Amino acid sequence: MAMHLNKELPLPAFLKAEYPLPERLARIKEERDCEIRKIFTGESDKFIVLAGPCSADNEDAVCEYVSRLAKVNAEVSDRLMVIPRIYTNKPRTTGEGYKGMLHQPQPDKAPNLLAGIIAIRRMHIRAIAETGLTAADEMLYPENRSYLDDLLSYEAVGARSVENQQHRLTASGMDIPIGMKNPTSGDFSVMLNSVIAAQHSHNFIYRGNDVTTDGNDLAHVILRGGVNKYGRSIPNYHYEDLVRLLEMYQKLDLKNRAVIVDVNHSNSNKQFKEQIRIVSEVLHSRNYNPDLKKLVKGVMIESYLEEGSQPIGSKQVYGKSITDPCLGWEDTKRLLYKVAESC
Repeated sequence: MAMHLNKELPLPAFLKAEYPLPERLARIKEERDCEIRKIFTGESDKFIVLAGPCSADNEDAVCEYVSRLAKVNAEVSDRLMVIPRIYTNKPRTTGEGYKGMLHQPQPDKAPNLLAGIIAIRRMHIRAIAETGLTAADEMLYPENRSYLDDLLSYEAVGARSVENQQHRLTASGMDIPIGMKNPTSGDFSVMLNSVIAAQHSHNFIYRGNDVTTDGNDLAHVILRGGVNKYGRSIPNYHYEDLVRLLEMYQKLDLKNRAVIVDVNHSNSNKQFKEQIRIVSEVLHSRNYNPDLKKLVKGVMIESYLEEGSQPIGSKQVYGKSITDPCLGWEDTKRLLYKVAESC
């Protein structure tokens, strides 16, 4: 056989019992989930900012970053809903490279999935306990989300996963917002088809069980830019792109139409400083057109304590990305205040 069993992992219910979310923190999550829902349903006009490192690779650095976010959030919470990005799975185009803390709780060590599952659960709980902010993560592996589903307030399906049936069906059983990114081709139809699937009820096999879902009325789209057949990045955050998306949305029978604009990845051509300018353009488009103001619910920013990125090695800079380059904290803080002023 080409597949070898290393060890049987504990069921999510067992890990949740071993590393429970305290009742006090569960109440915090319930309150934040309710507030976030109101933004997507249009009951609240707060603007969402999802911010954090490309991949959460160090618990101390991530929790320090989230603590800094929380201090800013306390000053702008009347206008913004700040959701930390604590992304513990890292998609790899070719399968090579660091796959995130779930796989490698220590980036320079061999994979250890059991230790990784425990590490990411503890990190998310610590972040809530120290800051009062519940976070976002990527649903890279649908069956793995059961280890974190009681902790997260937002999830995203990436560009490489958005056409996958298991991702779409799993999203239909969630009760928090799930953002469907456009595929790497940039195709809006594929992205919207994923939202249609996620908003409807389905019957399928999940973790060895026959399940039926209710459908997720908070499923929405994330624009992250595309790549053409020559490998060049094609951004899709411009005013014309947002208007085209609105027109396509209006032809569909979908609930709670919404878009989050990912200002990095192919929208910035991974030029991380461009995120600052792109956020400003998105806000300008939103403020210019009342219909876009209702549609564009927020932005997604990649940032960390230190700007840029670094290779994995023995001399790591604390709080600097080991995957895609990120904005540094000072730029991030200024950008958050600027967004708040514009909203």
